Amino acid sequence: MGVDGLAPGTAGLHLVGGVALLRPEEQVFEAMLDGWRNQQLARNLALSTIEKREGRLRAFGEHAEAFPWQWTPQHADEWFGDLRAVRGCAHSTLRSYQDALRLFCRYVVDPAYDWSAVCEQRFGAHPIQVVHEWNAAAHVQEIEARPEKRAFTIDELQDFFDYADDQVTTARERGRKGWLPAFRDATLFKIAYSYGLRRNETRMLDVCDLGRNPHGPEFGDYGLLHVRYGKAKKGSPPKRRSVVTVWTWTAEILDEWVTEFRPLLAVPGMSALWPSERGARIGLQRINSRFAAYRDALGLDAGLDFHGLRRSYVTHLIEAGRDPMFVQFQCGHEHASTTSLYTCVSSDFRTRTLRRALDETLAAALEPPRRTR
Repeated sequence: MGVDGLAPGTAGLHLVGGVALLRPEEQVFEAMLDGWRNQQLARNLALSTIEKREGRLRAFGEHAEAFPWQWTPQHADEWFGDLRAVRGCAHSTLRSYQDALRLFCRYVVDPAYDWSAVCEQRFGAHPIQVVHEWNAAAHVQEIEARPEKRAFTIDELQDFFDYADDQVTTARERGRKGWLPAFRDATLFKIAYSYGLRRNETRMLDVCDLGRNPHGPEFGDYGLLHVRYGKAKKGSPPKRRSVVTVWTWTAEILDEWVTEFRPLLAVPGMSALWPSERGARIGLQRINSRFAAYRDALGLDAGLDFHGLRRSYVTHLIEAGRDPMFVQFQCGHEHASTTSLYTCVSSDFRTRTLRRALDETLAAALEPPRRTR
């Protein structure tokens, strides 16, 4: 039963006074996690974020073989070392584990939630903060992607799309049922590149998200794409944006998919642009596995992931001379500096740019001086 005057997530909300606990350590720990979950829900954080953090807390508890009121900075150091040395976690992943542990400890040591008093009364010890600036990674760089992550070159991208199309042709000629899902995936990859989309943005598209652009009538019904599940800020709903079509071939393959092939896969009444043969919508795992299979079959770098299609979109638009602010709006970036991080101009582009600059300089130097009266 709740206790008047206590904040949501306090110990009194979860532990009934005067009742002996059968497994006090486990039950108090679970009550702490429940309270922390309520606190995060009150901050409007996504359920997926809360569940990931809870999973990381449980993993730390198992590694330390101790309960929160027994945790020490040494436990944290050993766990972080194991994550780096044994599991090979990326910098950003390690920091996310550290953040989850730091936030939980901050919650349980806060006097507003009364956990310190409960632990002292029941176990003769109280929780402390175990993550400090001296044993946690600092976020000092704006982008922390692995150095091997990059954009596709034009030739690599064409090879990837051609290979995806070849899998459709091969499966269909052999009479396999998988040709239609393969066609869907090939089209999905092309559309993700065509609009510079993230994985979940691509997955969550519905047919109704396609529309006309009054300033681009040549694209017909596919001149505009409404992204409704963009990357959200902490505690906020998904960010929306509209992306205009820039290449004519995009409208052609969308029209072919929507009018001819999608109806063969979608159940009547289904709105998903990329329906699954087993459910309403294709899953992220299927997208990842298909992409990796095609990339590895071509012998491309492991650093070329699905997000590489978005990097390629930005890079190729910049190389084509598009206005950087236009590219920024297309990607949904608030700051131009973020867009610049995605830009991986090719060596050919740099060579052409340098050659043009040198030619202009040389022509200006050789031009005979003008005579003045």
